[in-house]
Amino acid sequence: MNLHAPALDHDQSDELAALCKAGGDPLRLNVLRALSNDSFGVLELAQIFAIGQSGMSHHLKVLAQADLVATRREGNAIFYRRALPHTEQVGGKLHAALLEEVDGLALPQDVQARIGLVHRQRATASQDFFARTAEKFRAQQDLIAGLPQYRDSLLSLLDKLSFAPDATAVEVGPGDGGFLPDLAQRFRHVTGLDNSPAMLDLARNICEQKALHNVELKLADALSDANVFGDCVVLNMVLHHFAAPAEALKQLANLLKPGASLLITELCSHDQSWAREACGDLWLGFEQEDLARWAIAAGLVPGESLYVGLRNGFQIQVRHFQRPSGNTHHR
Repeated sequence: MNLHAPALDHDQSDELAALCKAGGDPLRLNVLRALSNDSFGVLELAQIFAIGQSGMSHHLKVLAQADLVATRREGNAIFYRRALPHTEQVGGKLHAALLEEVDGLALPQDVQARIGLVHRQRATASQDFFARTAEKFRAQQDLIAGLPQYRDSLLSLLDKLSFAPDATAVEVGPGDGGFLPDLAQRFRHVTGLDNSPAMLDLARNICEQKALHNVELKLADALSDANVFGDCVVLNMVLHHFAAPAEALKQLANLLKPGASLLITELCSHDQSWAREACGDLWLGFEQEDLARWAIAAGLVPGESLYVGLRNGFQIQVRHFQRPSGNTHHR
């Protein structure tokens, strides 16, 4: 008769104990709440929760040991995000239930305010970059993924969607305007939105050179004061400049008419940290699963995806998401 419990059972109870321990602290629960739709570095989280870096590192280590947070290296920095529960594994149902309860919590007002501050710091860094370097925009884009490298793939996906003759389009962050002529050919009216006057000047030059009379350029923040809607909204290499990409997708979904399409061209995750300095990138690409998850959370339905490999080791994802026809705006 074997009186020794199988080692596997002991391991499983250890995993459950680690999960219970990790969830047994109010600060750690609030950290999980803050990570619900965002990822932060340890210094950002220390700032948000007003504690020292070493203290925050300890709490993150406990959460990581319980597989409640996952890490991703962004150049020299490590960013933390919530790990997705695997309900078929030991502790998976408890993990899922814990996150569901956490999402019902209201973060303290001062924590919400400091999250807003971190987002503004990120956004300011991005805007400062474009204000300084507008004249070198195309050369910088071409370092990684210029329009010629993904234009044909994007147009094939766009044309497959067969928009009506009176359909309208919105391009968020048109850069130097390189894609506006393609949109102007395919849509009755096109709106280009950018919050950088310097970048809009570049796009205006293209519109004048090509006599794009059906293109309107607006100086506006697409996430707050755009007040424009389209049958198709396009973001080419823009999402990695947003301070909070998941939240940005929720706001961008508001630009879509019911039944409209959102087309996103983005880099897949990469580790080329020089892109931060050279191209003003806040994020080093995105996991394909994250984009789909954020879009679904924004009320959109994932459609077709294309992937373009580049000679310099980067990979581009061209993604289509759609607002359901019965889905009304919720500004």
